[in-house]
Amino acid sequence: MSDPAPEIERASALTNTVAAVVNPVKGDPMRVRQAISRHAYSTGAGKPLWFETTIEDEGADAARRAVAAGARLVIASGGDGTVRAVAGALRHTGVALGIVPSGTGNLLARNLGLPIGNADAAVEVAFSGQDRVVDVGLAEFTSPDGVATENPFTVVAGVGVDAAMIANTNPFLKERFGWIAYIDGILRSVITSKPVRSKIVIKNADGSQATHTFDTHSVLVGNVGGLPGGAELIPDAQIDDGVLDVAIMHPRTIFGWLYIGRTILWENLVLRHTKLGRKLLRIQSRLSPNVLEYARGPVITVKLDSPVAAELDGDEFGVAQKAVFRNDPGSLIVRVP
Repeated sequence: MSDPAPEIERASALTNTVAAVVNPVKGDPMRVRQAISRHAYSTGAGKPLWFETTIEDEGADAARRAVAAGARLVIASGGDGTVRAVAGALRHTGVALGIVPSGTGNLLARNLGLPIGNADAAVEVAFSGQDRVVDVGLAEFTSPDGVATENPFTVVAGVGVDAAMIANTNPFLKERFGWIAYIDGILRSVITSKPVRSKIVIKNADGSQATHTFDTHSVLVGNVGGLPGGAELIPDAQIDDGVLDVAIMHPRTIFGWLYIGRTILWENLVLRHTKLGRKLLRIQSRLSPNVLEYARGPVITVKLDSPVAAELDGDEFGVAQKAVFRNDPGSLIVRVP
């Protein structure tokens, strides 16, 4: 449970400048607490405030309470869902976000070069690292009955087979094998996936826009592009460039899916990083099947003929028949190595 409000009110009168928002079922919360306390006292930050996420609050409300209590650094310990919730609450506050990655994918931490699997090292970065100003994505999903809700994301948001993959991932395998368990979910989702007619409008910074219509299986919008294992889903995505990058997947056969897998695991991961590899990509692009499109812009709107599953940073977010993704540039400070 979160620390009770009266205790927080008393703490706000002290010189507490550090707070922790911790998912109690991820990683080793006791070790994280000890590491944060040790660094807080050694740096003169005083007694850190401590909050635990709950089913009702993934961390956003706790982060807001931490800011109200005077915290200047809020450390999120958990998976990408916890980090997303805390990051969203810290937008435009000037309060720095520290991250102790304790989840399955830990995609934001990986893309920022933070220590993975070492809570002590991650806490050290949170206290002594550099401040980096980054963008946050905002996704507005409209349900089939017309109800629209907007939520932040730090890594990737999407509609289609990627969300189905999350739903189809076996919880036992995820707990036992980590991000590798998603492979099982991917295979089962691809087999059953059916394309949906989609109108995708990409608004550019100068006000112009481009419209694309595809029978899509998945539309993924990235604030960052790296995956576990070094694979690059959206290779040009940068967390501080003021735009979002979109990957539109529209294969017609299993061979199209195989080509997409090859693109992510071979072309994006290997060929793009060498001069010879880039030359080969230019040559073979003329022969490549038209199954994967990349585009970018500050605002991306997706209208679907029928509702599909939606996701944010690896969490299911119901179904959507329309999605609007926009970039909130320079809205968050993150502590990095």
